[in-house]
Amino acid sequence: MSDRYGDFIQSSLGKKVAKNLGLPMPEALDRFESGQRIIRGSVLMGRAAGDDQQVSNSVASILSELHADVFVSDESSTADILAASGVEAKTAGKDEKYKVLVFDASNIRNASELKQMYEFFHPVARSVEKSGRVIIIGRPPEDIADIDQALAQRSLEGFVKSVGKEFKRGITAQLIYVSEGSEDNLDSTLRFFSSARSAYVSGQVVRVKAGESLEVDWSQPLAGKTMLVTGASRGIGEAIARVLARDGAHVICLDVAQQQSDLQKVAGEISGSSLTVDITADDAGQKITEAAKKRGGLDAVIHNAGVTRDKTLANMDESKWDLVININLASIAKLNRYLIDNKALNDNARIVCVSSISGIAGNLGQTNYATSKAGVIGLVNATAKQFNDTDGNMTINAVAPGFIETQMTEAIPFAIREAGRRMNSMSQGGLPVDVAETIAWLASPASGGLNGNVIRVCGQSLLGA
Repeated sequence: MSDRYGDFIQSSLGKKVAKNLGLPMPEALDRFESGQRIIRGSVLMGRAAGDDQQVSNSVASILSELHADVFVSDESSTADILAASGVEAKTAGKDEKYKVLVFDASNIRNASELKQMYEFFHPVARSVEKSGRVIIIGRPPEDIADIDQALAQRSLEGFVKSVGKEFKRGITAQLIYVSEGSEDNLDSTLRFFSSARSAYVSGQVVRVKAGESLEVDWSQPLAGKTMLVTGASRGIGEAIARVLARDGAHVICLDVAQQQSDLQKVAGEISGSSLTVDITADDAGQKITEAAKKRGGLDAVIHNAGVTRDKTLANMDESKWDLVININLASIAKLNRYLIDNKALNDNARIVCVSSISGIAGNLGQTNYATSKAGVIGLVNATAKQFNDTDGNMTINAVAPGFIETQMTEAIPFAIREAGRRMNSMSQGGLPVDVAETIAWLASPASGGLNGNVIRVCGQSLLGA
């Protein structure tokens, strides 16, 4: 769907009009293309003073593997840590521009030490390139007993979310909390947030914990894996299937029989396979398990299928409530139980559910939809706890899309559609591929440290923020 206002703003006349009238000025976002480098520009790395070097050591190792062009703001211990990983860092110059700013805040232990973030970011706040990345890494405050340290680490969230709203020009800001001893699991998350794959993800807080993260070929991180995508015939589901296949997976594309023609077309174009199943049917789990076992089991399940039947609660009939709850929520819980009990999921399998910011913030005329999508988050949280206590190293996470340009949003009345597009830090709607890239990151064998996260793909929407 075309965003005519967004297209107009990219012209010199459009920029001038928007600036003079104080209108939103959406930036054309960099998005990932196969064959591109992960980081397309320079990196400025810094760290808070302290004895704990585990996070910085991990970041340095990852930057070394990425062959990144790295700068430091002074000849401090940061340069020494980078050198130990084979990275010869340069000293930042006054006029240098950066694609990525990464700051290790894990050593910040009280309110006064928070000033080290100010001292790192203040001089370079105007030196970040368009579609740049700001990444802060800390320790989960819920794991910390000391009050001064816990409050300091929790403070990082306010800083990151404010930066995401201030920097504009397509620049994103993220906070990664990594548990002590889990620093080796940073790799997939740091790569995702440093790259153009995360174009429409901003202001997010991600927790990296213990878990088995497998080594992958980063040019084809899903090679040899079999992954199921529900609702794969069009829209976001089609984009998910295409991105997973691009990254090397064999994708079983699932949808209802009414969508069989479109489903087979998508599956054929990505060399996947198609499966027509009503996910609310009593035998849905059995049919999926049979298809999965023919390919040696599933390495990931992407619960994308969903519907809307919008009405205010006073005007909503019972059938609209039941349909949305059954498809969007009850079927996911039922399928997960069946697939786990019948061993259709392989060790290190990934489950990714599609929620919505409606499930976080609620929405007028969507009590049924918001209830179902909030329930998905509850399902993810509860299942993640169970996975922590069982063998198999499986994980479950969710994405919560905001305003994504699809056929569904095209049907929204113009004024509401424009408000949805502009009420975020990017001042534009996202694309289905933005949701797909986020899911591919969570579905990766290298993402074993991610369990129980809910990632908003919303351009840092004001709703529910």
